[in-house]
Amino acid sequence: MNWFLCLPVSPGAWFAPLLETLPRRVLRPFAPEDLHVTVAFLGKVGEDAARDAWEAVRPLAAGRFRAPLRGTLGALRPMGNPRRFSALSATFEQGGELLGDLVGELRGPAYAAANARPDDRPPLAHVTIARPPRDAGEHERRIALAWAEEQGALGVDVELATLALYTWSENRAVRQFRSVTEVSLVAGAAEAER
Repeated sequence: MNWFLCLPVSPGAWFAPLLETLPRRVLRPFAPEDLHVTVAFLGKVGEDAARDAWEAVRPLAAGRFRAPLRGTLGALRPMGNPRRFSALSATFEQGGELLGDLVGELRGPAYAAANARPDDRPPLAHVTIARPPRDAGEHERRIALAWAEEQGALGVDVELATLALYTWSENRAVRQFRSVTEVSLVAGAAEAER
């Protein structure tokens, strides 16, 4: 099982209409409950190491802000290898810099505590919407990219209020991930251990 730290994103009313236009023969959408901004992808480190990462960053995130973080989702763009992208994700046209700074601050201690391979790329806050199948060819990927371009800037406001430790869902046909534990970024809110 893979483990990662993230900022869950509530899908709101914008997500279902977006999925109605999605070309499902070439893209597999994320479940609404799976939307998130990745803070640190730990990979297959094991639960103890993942929880060590959690304990390293939880105090840095808990109650850090007076209100939930807000951002506006912009255009969809391919992520991963430019020739064989692995995801279509919405970047932030507003709020992305603050989110990127937070990711940059939290991921170092998480990787160190879990003894996981760090991601040295500059942080880019984004929300993955859909993935192509691994065996998708060039034709399918062109269709997926054309769909993403048709959407333009989403212009959707989202709120991020928690940091969570995620792993794979027990039933990945329904949703990809599940939250193991969460802490509120907002002062005065409680932690939810699962």
